Amino acid sequence: MNITIDSTYTRQTLTDLVQINSVNPELSPDGAGETAVAVYIAAALRDMGLEVTTYELGPQRMNVVGVLKGTGHGRSLLLNGHMDTVGVGGMADPFGATVRDGRLYGRGAQDMKGSLAAMMAAVKALVDGGSKLGGDVVLTAVADEEFESIGTADLVRHVTADAAIVTEPTDMGLCRAHRGFIWYEVVVTGRAAHGSRYKEGVDAITHMGRFLVELEKLGQELLQRPPHPLAGPPSIHASLVQGGSELSVYPARCTLKLERRTIPGETVAQATAELQAIIDRLAAADPAFRATVRPFFDRDPFEVSADAAIVQALEQAGTAVLGQPPAHTGATFWTDAALLAGAGIDTVLIGPVGAGLHSDEEWVEVQSVLELAQILAETAVAFSR
Repeated sequence: MNITIDSTYTRQTLTDLVQINSVNPELSPDGAGETAVAVYIAAALRDMGLEVTTYELGPQRMNVVGVLKGTGHGRSLLLNGHMDTVGVGGMADPFGATVRDGRLYGRGAQDMKGSLAAMMAAVKALVDGGSKLGGDVVLTAVADEEFESIGTADLVRHVTADAAIVTEPTDMGLCRAHRGFIWYEVVVTGRAAHGSRYKEGVDAITHMGRFLVELEKLGQELLQRPPHPLAGPPSIHASLVQGGSELSVYPARCTLKLERRTIPGETVAQATAELQAIIDRLAAADPAFRATVRPFFDRDPFEVSADAAIVQALEQAGTAVLGQPPAHTGATFWTDAALLAGAGIDTVLIGPVGAGLHSDEEWVEVQSVLELAQILAETAVAFSR
């Protein structure tokens, strides 16, 4: 079957997507949200003849689901990409979509509007070529991956498939694993007293310092543990500290928020027990030391077997398009792939070449967007049989 990517359509779609402000409003107070870009994508998919559904997630927050129907006698494939971007502070021309030396520049160019354009171009190629698919191809453009992933969390309540490809930027590597994360709050309780009453006051901030010293030791120990072969070692770091009320008052409370990055096989319970052990040791050494720890948000790590059918199909298509097998990789960051995998969908990641994610200069290699579109289309045909 001859599958031809419309390069003019792909380039124009990429340009249009980058020129639409979709900054996540949870990250920037003036963020525009995803609605404008979602409306653009929904209209484009309807023009291709897909069955399109949009889901309102809140003011200026939206998901788009487009379905290219198969015959019903094969496996379904879900393509996933997020529409939101991080903020644009420090960028000279964040929505310019300027092309120089084969690179398109702008906020979201690689993370991940290049991927969205490739997904749309892949589906267009299947439609234009009259491809006879056994299973459905489900294109999903989601909100909020850059913050709490409310988009994909809602998506899995409405949509499923036999396998999924998340098109996060991987520099065309085939990503089969990544780390998860847990956000914790640690509260150290002291006793308020006038600054002159040293016999009465208990300094919560200096007691938090004891915890931080032990936290650093734990962080060093985590990095020495056997790493995951693709995702690397677990890690931990302190993020935010707040305490005290007045200069001449012993602080009665000090709060720390920290992040623990987890690897496949680790659990929230295990990670929490490590932090509780620090608190227990410090309390045993000094009865005046009082602290609590609680996880308040977490996302699981992700891993898929090299033997999974979608991994095999994607590897074959990638080899055909790129001329060599794509490298099997892992990532230290988190993606929506973990939510799809958690919903029972075999998932793998592949995305275009670029640089500058979350920085003042972000770009995507246009040729890699075209190659990604070809890979996605050929994978869809092979997998849906």
